[in-house]
Amino acid sequence: MSVLLEVKNIETYYDLIYAVRGVSLSVEEGGITTVLGNNGAGKSTILKTIMGLIDDQPDKGTIEFDGKRIDGKETEDIVRMGIAYVPEGREVFNELTVQENLLMGAHTRKDRSALKHDFEKIYSYFPILADRVNQWAGTLSGGEQQMLAIGRALMSRPRLLILDEPSLGLSPLLVKEIFEIIKIIRNQGVTILLVEQNARKALGISDFGLILENGRFVMAGPCCQLLEDQDVKEFYLGFKAQESAKGYQRWKRKKRWR
Repeated sequence: MSVLLEVKNIETYYDLIYAVRGVSLSVEEGGITTVLGNNGAGKSTILKTIMGLIDDQPDKGTIEFDGKRIDGKETEDIVRMGIAYVPEGREVFNELTVQENLLMGAHTRKDRSALKHDFEKIYSYFPILADRVNQWAGTLSGGEQQMLAIGRALMSRPRLLILDEPSLGLSPLLVKEIFEIIKIIRNQGVTILLVEQNARKALGISDFGLILENGRFVMAGPCCQLLEDQDVKEFYLGFKAQESAKGYQRWKRKKRWR
């Protein structure tokens, strides 16, 4: 597979405090790449930097999408190039209907005649939204809002879909449903970059994984290998929790991947 997104040695800071330090990653076209890490590790910062949502960032490094530089571009231009972003917390437009929210996701498109087909596709992914088409988004449940946020992003017909914590705050049943939909979206040709704290679910559907600690990647590899790694099992999959403090120090000393 070819590389669709290439992030090279980016550094991002907030008020002179570095949040991301020399981070590099590649996202292969047609696959799912997942980034894991504890709260505050810098995962969301990486996504916001890719999307141009942090002023004048990255401070250093480059970001390429399909061989073209996108660092320094406006977010709307990045969306037009084929990247869609679902932020943590959904951020739907509460006072717009489901249909109106979806339409907002297509605001960069010129092929308005194809919108009907795309509405139908989104409703096939999330049938509950078809039943809520004229309902205000602010009255939807958390799971329904997450479905709407993903559907809105897909309305731009992205080549790359970036998801930030799509399972956050959802019931186990809805988490399972969301991850099944993510697999379907990938199987229909959309490349996915996923940030997620549910490590077991994320690694279970992804092709390649990276683990972020304090703004740096400390481990990376095919997900089938990460699932068998003892440190990953301890800190992210819940094995041997009683030994986690000791194991964490051991892992920090290793710094096996930079």
